[in-house]
Amino acid sequence: MSRYSRRTLLLGATALAATTAACGNGIGSRGAEEIDARCDATLEYMFSRYPGTRDLAEKAVAMLIIPLVTKAGLGIGGAYGRGCLRINGVTVDYYSVASGSFGLQIGAQQYAQVLFFMTDEALREFRSSSGWAVGGDVEYVAIDKGGNVGVETTTVLAPVIAIIFGQAGLAVGATLEGTKYTRIIP
Repeated sequence: MSRYSRRTLLLGATALAATTAACGNGIGSRGAEEIDARCDATLEYMFSRYPGTRDLAEKAVAMLIIPLVTKAGLGIGGAYGRGCLRINGVTVDYYSVASGSFGLQIGAQQYAQVLFFMTDEALREFRSSSGWAVGGDVEYVAIDKGGNVGVETTTVLAPVIAIIFGQAGLAVGATLEGTKYTRIIP
């Protein structure tokens, strides 16, 4: 193995370790109560800052709220966060989201994410799987400063809509990435 390859591998492993060890996303937390409190605060922030999301929530059959996802990478990267699945406003399960990436990337970023399940079938598929990998049936909406979310006919027809907001940090690059949601016991 060349010296450059070892350095790249070492830096990538360090970035991945830093993502899981140094992020304040609930690892070692007091459990379900803390996750629920963070989910409540995230929804309150999202609804007040982006009023269009309230209409989306009313049309959704369920929401998966991930209050804080921490992502970092240098060649090899990763991300992690924990949250709750709510049906009719009641928490029914807790989930983690983890992703890995490889490519031209550098930086670190934190953000909140809410998945809106727009159909019973999409929710059933999500809950019955041992680990749900994001596929082509998810429509992503990233909200920047001053952005707003509008609920349009084409948006509501998507089985799952992912809203990403509250970004902090800087991450740039072009990568191949995989994301998986897994049920957890906090």
